Amino acid sequence: MTVKNCEKLEKSQVALTVEVSAEEFEAAVEKAYQKTRKKINVPGFRPGKAPRKIIEGMYGAEVFFEEAINIAFPEAYEAAVKEQELQVVGYPSVEMVGECTREGFTFKAVAPVYPEVTLGAYKGLSAPKDEVKVSAADVDERLKELADRNTRLVSVEREAKEGDTAVIDFEGFLDGKPFDGGKGENHSLELGSHSFVPGFEEQVIGMKAGDEKDIDITFPEDYHADLAGKAVVFKVKVHEVKEKDVPAMDDEFAKDVSEFDTLKDLKADLKKKITEERQKAADRAFEEALMEQVAANITADIPDAMIEAQCRQFLDNFKMQIAQQGIPYDQYMKMTGMDEAKLLEDAKEPATRQVRMDLAMAAIIKAENLEATDEDVEAEFQKMADQYGMDIEMVKKYLQPEQVKDQIVSQKAVAVVVDSAEATKPEKKAAKKTTKKAAKKDASAEAGEEPAEGEEKAGE
Repeated sequence: MTVKNCEKLEKSQVALTVEVSAEEFEAAVEKAYQKTRKKINVPGFRPGKAPRKIIEGMYGAEVFFEEAINIAFPEAYEAAVKEQELQVVGYPSVEMVGECTREGFTFKAVAPVYPEVTLGAYKGLSAPKDEVKVSAADVDERLKELADRNTRLVSVEREAKEGDTAVIDFEGFLDGKPFDGGKGENHSLELGSHSFVPGFEEQVIGMKAGDEKDIDITFPEDYHADLAGKAVVFKVKVHEVKEKDVPAMDDEFAKDVSEFDTLKDLKADLKKKITEERQKAADRAFEEALMEQVAANITADIPDAMIEAQCRQFLDNFKMQIAQQGIPYDQYMKMTGMDEAKLLEDAKEPATRQVRMDLAMAAIIKAENLEATDEDVEAEFQKMADQYGMDIEMVKKYLQPEQVKDQIVSQKAVAVVVDSAEATKPEKKAAKKTTKKAAKKDASAEAGEEPAEGEEKAGE
């Protein structure tokens, strides 16, 4: 193999012109003969026993050339890439140069390679960072979540009201005939959950155990095609009405749901945890904002192959998420009317951002000569073992040291950026006119919701 030419092209591509010698091609032809001879019928010889010269005499000297090229090309291409010290990031496009003869052949391969990356500013940057505060209302909201998880349903001998759960049998009729999917038995329906057709739950309110009732419903126009806009009748029977038995917020509640003896201690612990969660979220958002700046500041002629590969990775991740929900991918696509080509097209912009981020990260690691020592790797293994309550040797079975090293040096690269950066105060949002009641509700919002000006930030 001889590299006749190596030319850099735009979009971080390289054109390799490679010559395969007569000796190399002859070895490939012999392999092609050994591989295909059983498929060639020659009178007077058993399948696979005809000598190569006899077959070439019958079918021509070129009979094995096509297969020989397929055999010789990968080895010659890989050797050329290695000789030129190229970091290829995708499959090449290949064309023959001239004719293939017993003297060998020449091919031209155009391959995408890892781009040259020039770092822009990556130290001394600034980005907004939320100040983390946790209000009493935030703690109360988390307490309410605990209470909801520990709430029991108890039977009551009264009419159902909103918030109750009614255990019902129901069957729907369209033009006097039952329709598919319109029947259920001993179904627990939380009234006010809006999990049924609009107007259904409201008409169950007021019924009690043993009551039967016909409920008239008109399906919404945007409902399933067979029932959209149709008027139907549901025959409903209530078996049981249950109400929520919400635990009292006292020391006994704290003992039941936690390791603490008093509600005061439980609240203090919840405040600490919420603070830690929001601080981590604020730190993560700050890091991401800084790294996005670093990625935007790099100069690189990124090959299309890298973007396409990242798009495919996003699609594979999406397929995995769908599968984890127990939905076959093809079925999901039909149900939603989505098109894979459109998914890949929509993925181009985020894929480009991710590739630039990866290139920026690698460039910082190179510029700062960042490394992960054996001690770093061992400490990271131990950290993961402690985090997941596993034996460290078990963790090592699932993760290779190289994976952990990559993770560590990436963390060090982010630290270089973050440690030299300045955190600024976020811009204040325009004040909202609101009632005291609404303001109180906003202050109790879950982490991640945007508060009004003057309210405490969630830090996310």
